[in-house]
Amino acid sequence: MSVELFLSLTGLALATLWTPGPNNAMLASSGATHGLRATAPHALGVALGFGLMLGCVGLGLGAAFEARPALGIAMKYASAAVLIWIAWKIGTAGGLRSAEGRARPFRFHEAAAFQWINPKAWAMAISVAGQAAAAAAGPGPALIAAALFSVLGLMSAFGWASLGAALQGWLAHGRRMIWFNRAMAALILASVAALMRA
Repeated sequence: MSVELFLSLTGLALATLWTPGPNNAMLASSGATHGLRATAPHALGVALGFGLMLGCVGLGLGAAFEARPALGIAMKYASAAVLIWIAWKIGTAGGLRSAEGRARPFRFHEAAAFQWINPKAWAMAISVAGQAAAAAAGPGPALIAAALFSVLGLMSAFGWASLGAALQGWLAHGRRMIWFNRAMAALILASVAALMRA
């Protein structure tokens, strides 16, 4: 992989991993509700799960979706339905006190599995894998891209979870947590709307 491609992928990773989307909204909400320590498995699952997904797409899985457009359309609508359900759960959650002992953050395997139905993750994976494949033959570029996105994804996932956790004290007053969760739910719904138009 050339230095130019590596720098290009790094810029793309930083731009896509840090911008608001379903994963980041869920991580911020979980960090605010449960704290950073309890959200850590969720953050690890997002970063490493996407890295694994990107590696699989780069090694040929993405070609199956390109060969069968109906499969991609079905995945798009199924993903939208799941994201709308998650937005509903987050948006209707109560304050911090009502969440105690009832709600829990995603586990590692749940967050990793979520990447496979996240339309933003699919769009990123296919785009990045396409750039890596165009640069050189063989699995090397796809595996480097997967490792790069995993490392930078860890920074992003823990960054968003930390942001939520840092707001925990402020959100504990009045109805602030309820409105924060509603804002995160709206962010997820906006992501769904944008991805459905793509």
